Amino acid sequence: MPTARNGQGQGRRKAQTIRDALEQEIVTGLLGAGERLDESALAARFAVSRTPIREAINQLASAGLIAHIPNRGAFVRQVGLAELVEMFEVMAELEGMAGRLAARRADAGALLRLREALGACEAAAKADDPDSYYYENERFHHLIYGACGNAFLAGEAQRLHQRLKAFRRLQLRVPKRMRDSLAEHERIVAAIAAGEGERAERELRSHISVQGERFADLVASIKTPAL
Repeated sequence: MPTARNGQGQGRRKAQTIRDALEQEIVTGLLGAGERLDESALAARFAVSRTPIREAINQLASAGLIAHIPNRGAFVRQVGLAELVEMFEVMAELEGMAGRLAARRADAGALLRLREALGACEAAAKADDPDSYYYENERFHHLIYGACGNAFLAGEAQRLHQRLKAFRRLQLRVPKRMRDSLAEHERIVAAIAAGEGERAERELRSHISVQGERFADLVASIKTPAL
């Protein structure tokens, strides 16, 4: 018989699947700014109860993609390009600092976990699986935050990472971006393992930056709905 833990795990997976689907529709414009999310309609669409729907909506709200309006419900909050660029600029600085500190402070265990995460990213890239890479990439970056030895910095980086998850996922669907991202990960790990803080900071800032062609690709991804 299924245990309570199994039931909770299945509920979380359902909520994650729903969140991913809605997230994609929001950032690509299939769900427009100001559109109300009807829990009953979504429950019927995904053939689930309203519980995972509420959990998915709450996750999207924490990522800044949904606004809860008292007595009215949950509405899509479209993120403007100017706000998006500003968030990526701050994210690049936070990650750069985390990388620099990790190069000074990461112990053998942290480096081992980071290399394992890099291996998982490599496996996802070889399988040409952007969804798997997306989750392994998230784990990779969170390990860097954990290795920096600064809990406040790690917390701020994690919060902003959560806000940018949807858009970082879009980036990985751009042709060759997953391969380029893996190569950048390899350079980041090499710098941290060598204790070269300035190089680790430089590599991470470049990895996160959305300037030039990378910015144009992101804008095109946001404006073009996924079919």
